[in-house]
Parts: sequence; structure tokens; C-alpha cells
Amino acid sequence: MTDLSADTAPRRSARTPRPLAPAKRFLRILRPYLYLAPAIACFVVWIYEPLAQAFVLSFQQWNLLPTSPKTWVGLDNYRNIFDLPKFWQALGNTWYYLMGLLPLAVGLPLVIALFTQDLPARSRNLYRALIFVPMIVPPVVAAAVWRWLLDPNHGILNLGLQGLGIEPVEFLSDPSIALWTITFITGWKLVGFATLILAAANAAIDESLIEAARLDGATKWEIIRDIRLPLLSPTLMLLVLMVVLLGAQWSFSYIHVLTEGGPLGSTTNIYYLLWQFGFGSLSVGWSSASAVILFVGFGLLAAALFALKAKVTFYDD
Repeated sequence: MTDLSADTAPRRSARTPRPLAPAKRFLRILRPYLYLAPAIACFVVWIYEPLAQAFVLSFQQWNLLPTSPKTWVGLDNYRNIFDLPKFWQALGNTWYYLMGLLPLAVGLPLVIALFTQDLPARSRNLYRALIFVPMIVPPVVAAAVWRWLLDPNHGILNLGLQGLGIEPVEFLSDPSIALWTITFITGWKLVGFATLILAAANAAIDESLIEAARLDGATKWEIIRDIRLPLLSPTLMLLVLMVVLLGAQWSFSYIHVLTEGGPLGSTTNIYYLLWQFGFGSLSVGWSSASAVILFVGFGLLAAALFALKAKVTFYDD
């Protein structure tokens, strides 16, 4: 009787893969990191290295001149900033900007996206195109147009108010109004973008859920409350994150062109104050210290918002 084990043993050993050479094994392990290397290099060169330099400069005094020495001052920059009333005013203004932008950049787009979903396709596309126009207008151009519209003597808005017997309003010169004017202009710029994002998320909701709710006798408001809003919660939280973390930064161009932080510092926010320290008074140490404070503060705020996002968002899995 033939011994089959003796015949099959060499064949099994022939199928066993030959071990890779150490150099090839190393290249196989290294290959994914080589693909990631360009992105990592960009992050290091454009984000992490400037961040580290700003952190070091926050403990120094320098006026941006290459021939001027950098003097180590320790924590003096931080102490001076925290003792500065202008800093606390700018921080409070930043809070007002964010609170004013949330209804304009999240609440209003949500209402528009929900109540225009049932429009005919042609009408829906037309209004989306029109509402997105402010987003593609350069900020400086938009600021120049708004300066003309809000002019107290010849602006269209004030001419209309005068026609109604109302005195002209100093939209950009009255400290009690200027901040909210800049907030409105920034929100006007963002409405179209947020509306398109929410409209796309709303259109992606499974229609079978809506039809099932209608068959059960649910009203339009109940469908919005119990189906659409929970399923839109991830997109809503994304917009809230963007507005809170970037909203005050988006208003920089309008502050710089329209008010330059005035009147009486009523429109200055933390981003514009940082710019004034760095390029207005050439105090790089103060500007870097403000940037570090800004980074730490908004980093903690971002962590809190991400923790909140994980608890309040709902996904249709």
C-alpha cells in the first residue's frame, strides 16, 4: 500500500510562502506612513511649527524687526493682557458675536430648509442659488456694499427710514448698534451656506420613515419634531461647532473694513484685538500671548462641544 503522507509532505512545504527579506518587510510596514507623509509634513510646517513658535514668542518681547533682539519677559505678556480692560471688552464682544450668529447661521437656515423641502424642484433650485450668492461675494466687496447701504446720509436703508418719518440710524457709528450690525452682516454671509448644508441633510432622510409617520396620522409638525430634527441633529451640531469656533473669525473682514474695532471698541473681538497687537502696535509678544489664550480657550470649548455632540446627536443606523 502506497504511503500518501510521504508524497504530500513535499507539496505542503512547497506551498509555504517564503519569508520576506528584512528590507522588504520594513518597506511593507513603512509604505502606509509614506502615503501619509505629505499630509503630516503640511500639518507640521503650516500648523504645528507656527503654533510652537507663537508659544515661545508669547514669553518674549519683540517688535517684528529682524535686527531687533528678542527679550525674554516670562509671564509678563500674559499678566499685562489680563490686566487690560480692552481684552475683557473684546472677549465679551466675542461672546455676543457668537450668540448673535447662532440664530442667523443655524436657526434661520434650519427653518428655511425644513419649510422649502416640498417646493417644486425648479423653484427650490432657484431659491438655493439666490440664497447662496452672498457666500461667493468676497468679504471686502460685501463690506463695501454694506457701507454704502448703511450710510446715514445717502444709504438706501436710511433713505427708506426717512421716507417713513424715522430719523437716520447710525448703524456703524452708534456703540449700542454697531456690534449687532456686524453680527447681522456676518450672519447674512453664512445663511446660504448653512441652508444648503441643512437642505442636503434633510433631503437625505429616508422617505419611508416619513411615509410611515403619515400613515400613522402624524402631523407635519410631529414629523419635524420626532423624525426630521433628530436625524438632522448631527448636521446641526456640526454647524454649531463651526459657528462657535469660527464665527468671530469670519467677522474679522467686516470689522476691519467697516468699523476698525470702533466705535469705542464696541465691535472689537478677540481676533481683531490679536491683529491690533501684532500689526497695529508691533507687539509680537502680546499678540502671541493672545493667540495662545485664544487657542487654549477655544480648544476647551471645542472639547466640551464634541462631548455634547456625542450625547445629543442621533443617527439612523
